[in-house]
Amino acid sequence: MNLKFWKKNGTTAAADSKKKSTAREWTDAIIFAVIAATLIRTFFIEAYTIPTPSMEKSLLVGDFLFVSKVNYGARTPMTPIAFPFAHHTILGMKAYSDVVQWDYHRIPGFQDIKNGDVVVFNYPVDVDPATGLPRPVDKRENYIKRCIAIAGDTISVIKGEAYVNGKPAPVQQQGQTDYTVQTDGTDLNRKTLQEMHISGDKISSNVYDLTMTPENAEKMKQFSSVKSVQKFVYPDSIADPSIYPQDAAFKWNVDNFGPLWVPKKGATLKLTKENIALYRHCINFYEKNELKEQPDGFYINGKKTDSYTFKMNYYFMMGDNRHNSLDSRFWGFVPEDHVVGKALFIWMSYDSEGGFFSKIRWSRLFNGIH
Repeated sequence: MNLKFWKKNGTTAAADSKKKSTAREWTDAIIFAVIAATLIRTFFIEAYTIPTPSMEKSLLVGDFLFVSKVNYGARTPMTPIAFPFAHHTILGMKAYSDVVQWDYHRIPGFQDIKNGDVVVFNYPVDVDPATGLPRPVDKRENYIKRCIAIAGDTISVIKGEAYVNGKPAPVQQQGQTDYTVQTDGTDLNRKTLQEMHISGDKISSNVYDLTMTPENAEKMKQFSSVKSVQKFVYPDSIADPSIYPQDAAFKWNVDNFGPLWVPKKGATLKLTKENIALYRHCINFYEKNELKEQPDGFYINGKKTDSYTFKMNYYFMMGDNRHNSLDSRFWGFVPEDHVVGKALFIWMSYDSEGGFFSKIRWSRLFNGIH
């Protein structure tokens, strides 16, 4: 028997059996935790918070949500080189490198986006303020809105009410909007308005401009001092130049919009001078083609054509706070590669303006999102 062979093996075994140092154990544990958490938030579920009132009163500022990545199918990373747990910036610095960019792919989910779903997505027109250039798709700001129209639908907003394919939207007004309230000259009780979570201002001796839910509007009609409660709607005679597609030919505003067809993957659109403004950004920017408009017609990637077949599904998103939401009425469609996930439930709700014992909105904890 080779004695040196056994000695060598014994020495190796002893070295392998040595206990890891405390620093090594902590390092291994941290690396494992970072990898596990990254995989979970990339492919399964992630926490988000509501920073603005665009979804009130369905979702409130200070609501903390869990958003599922598996319902619609998890999107594989598109910008893989990035700091863990950071989105696009960290300590005021860029938190990712766009040297490596992967194409869009999505793992199959167990449902498609439906009309009325509350969806988290990347803000389609987000840019890096330092460069003025668009950020990579998966590093654009996260937005949350309600999907009013899915691919293939035709969306219209008429006098503040949404219509899909000529019928009232399945999920109509879930949040709040503006009302004009006229009283007999008696001031409305500010404390009562605060308790009802109604905001707004007095604009004359007996007229108020208030933002509230339809339920609270009905309650206010019962106040003895209230003479009328009218939903405020911008007249269709007023054209808002900031409304999509920011073209003078389309005289739309937030309460009177469309009709607008939402592009669908595989659908072919006949291109005309009348509709090109509506779909130019989809063809050029989202689907990365070179579209040129010449006197003799349209050219896509150097070839003359009078039609275009879309490569992705698109969605039309709106906030439930209809007069205080930056949504598809202003910047157009949400492409499918921008979709992050489906909002599931509220796991925490924090009211920064509440009293010491009422900072947490206990009644909202673990509420589902509908």
